[in-house]
Amino acid sequence: MHSKLASKMIKPITGFSRLTKKEKIDWLAETYLKDRPEDVAVLRQYWNEDSRLQQLHDEFTENTLSNFYLPFGLAPNFLINGDLLAIPMAIEESSVIAAASKAAKFWRTRGGFKAEVIDTKKIGQVHFNFFGNKQKLEQFFKTTKPKLLEAVKPITRNMEKRGGGVLDIKLKDKTAEIDNYYQLHCEFETKDSMGANFINSCLEKFAEVFQNEARDYSDFSSEEKDIEIIMSILSNYVPECLVRAEVSCPVEELNENKDLNGEDFAKKFIQAVNIAEVEPYRAVTHNKGIMNGIDAVVLATGNDFRAVEAGIHAYAARNGKYSSLTHASLENGIFKFWIEIPLALGTVGGLTSLHPLVKLALDILQQPSAKELMKIVAVAGLAQNFAAINSLTTTGIQQGHMKMHLMNILNQHNATEAEKKTLTKHFTKHTVTHSSAVEELNKLRNS
Repeated sequence: MHSKLASKMIKPITGFSRLTKKEKIDWLAETYLKDRPEDVAVLRQYWNEDSRLQQLHDEFTENTLSNFYLPFGLAPNFLINGDLLAIPMAIEESSVIAAASKAAKFWRTRGGFKAEVIDTKKIGQVHFNFFGNKQKLEQFFKTTKPKLLEAVKPITRNMEKRGGGVLDIKLKDKTAEIDNYYQLHCEFETKDSMGANFINSCLEKFAEVFQNEARDYSDFSSEEKDIEIIMSILSNYVPECLVRAEVSCPVEELNENKDLNGEDFAKKFIQAVNIAEVEPYRAVTHNKGIMNGIDAVVLATGNDFRAVEAGIHAYAARNGKYSSLTHASLENGIFKFWIEIPLALGTVGGLTSLHPLVKLALDILQQPSAKELMKIVAVAGLAQNFAAINSLTTTGIQQGHMKMHLMNILNQHNATEAEKKTLTKHFTKHTVTHSSAVEELNKLRNS
């Protein structure tokens, strides 16, 4: 690829962001797409006919050329803490929504899902270098802490009215890891907002005041007065913003598989979870399946799935080894399956009041608070994992997945509705593979 581009003598462009959308597309087509009209047509066909709605999407990010659609689906029949919910999911992967729906149906008649928020504390840090006496820095911090809290009052006033704000600021000595490196480790409650902008604004004010106060602190030497702020930023690792979801039932109620009694199913299921707890190769795929459910709901509700992913995977490795996010037990005849994960979510601010489908998703979920959404998202992850392990330990994952994937294969080969209907019926009794689907399609067309 590099040699092909080099042969065209492509020159860097300046001022790309200032071009109109048409000019950006023209430049792209001319520079990288051989000026093919069909490529430009692909970009244009995903524009929304409503110009105001398209402009809204254009302004979500920079250099927008078109929209990138994902399917927006619904997994019904989730009984969560006694409420029957339908969960919106935005995801392209086959079988995820079907699997979540199947798990929801299974547990609806066995008491449903129980979920609770354990804590909602979020973290931000001011990272800085201090060149001097540690005891003097600690005394300076004690003296300055009230001034830091006072300085952010204009920022925190509205948040405090909603019950949130700055919970605490701690000085952390990190010099054992990096010479002269310290932190202001700050804890926040942001109620129904995810709180990233709020936290970062507070941190930058803390840094400014901390640095200015140091310059005037009489007990510091001239070198100690020169505190060097490295950066001020929230952390997406939120191990104290935790939610737990679980399902449980008498083991004899795990009776949907005619070839396996409830106790044998439970033992095999628990063994599969135990393997993911001790074996990182398995744990990564196990947790990826959980994230299929979590990300789909996080995306549909306009939250930051990248932050959620980073925080959850860090939590999975918190004990020094990457491990399963779910756990299972069988005690006194009761099967229990649960998940405990960190989730920093919002139901106000950001895309939640802008994106029409996000607003609709929150309406479908009956306008949840951030805590309620944490429970719903955790349940979606647990349901997805139950469905996956159920398939893995009984029929195998491919049987269900490939049947859902069949439609993608047929669409790749432009199958008609009649061909899809015939082949869907055929593959209810035959194993789906890409080659077998293409072979049967060709047979049908040549018959």
